[in-house]
Amino acid sequence: MNRIKPDVDVILDLLKAVMVAKPESGFIQSLLFQYQERGGLSKKQLQGLYDKAARIGTIPPNKLATLEAILLKRPNRYKSSLPATEPLYIKDEQAGQLLEAILAKYPQHKRALFLKSKYDNNEVLPVSEIDELKKFNKLLK
Repeated sequence: MNRIKPDVDVILDLLKAVMVAKPESGFIQSLLFQYQERGGLSKKQLQGLYDKAARIGTIPPNKLATLEAILLKRPNRYKSSLPATEPLYIKDEQAGQLLEAILAKYPQHKRALFLKSKYDNNEVLPVSEIDELKKFNKLLK
């Protein structure tokens, strides 16, 4: 943390003043411990400290104003919503219709059965295989 005046620590002063006013508060004890161990608090923790300190009448208003300025200076963190999920593979209806037409006429056609299994397993049929299906369908007519 890069401070302008390292000897002035408003947050620590506020934490100690609130501890004196409410020594039984577990929340303030945990904030003080974390501040001493890690050297800082999150924006939500500072907001909680501000809310507690604002209710105590013995806290100087200039320290509360400084804490409020620190809070306003900190960035807000927002969680973005999950992106809309799209299916990984969209079946080509034309290829399915061609396969059905071929297999209706010749149910044991090995190449058509192979392409049907690929189609049913959501594998992408290359353009060459789709052209092959069109050629088979043309021969049927």
